[in-house]
Amino acid sequence: MTTASILRRWASKIRTGDRAGYVDYVRSTGGDDYSGTPGNLGFQMLLRDLPDGTTEIETLSWWDSIDAIVAFAGADHNRARYYPEDDRFLLVKPEFVTHFEVVLDARHGW
Repeated sequence: MTTASILRRWASKIRTGDRAGYVDYVRSTGGDDYSGTPGNLGFQMLLRDLPDGTTEIETLSWWDSIDAIVAFAGADHNRARYYPEDDRFLLVKPEFVTHFEVVLDARHGW
């Protein structure tokens, strides 16, 4: 079976009050880096506000190969990639991301 693509998933939390600033920050850091890396097939950022004043974040990015992910994340592609201002926003910084083989994708008719 041929892999259609690879999904890279990262998750964390921020303070809900930082939501707009964090979205702008990600757009100009990770978003630009995702889009500028050959082999990136797109990305999404998901937010979910919680009653405790925090917001869960997930970023999902799609890639055509592990080599493309390595070009984005570095040789240890299972580690999360962070940026200088992340400590200002993130309440937790998970060390690792998860990767999934996309075998069916109804958006593309696979």
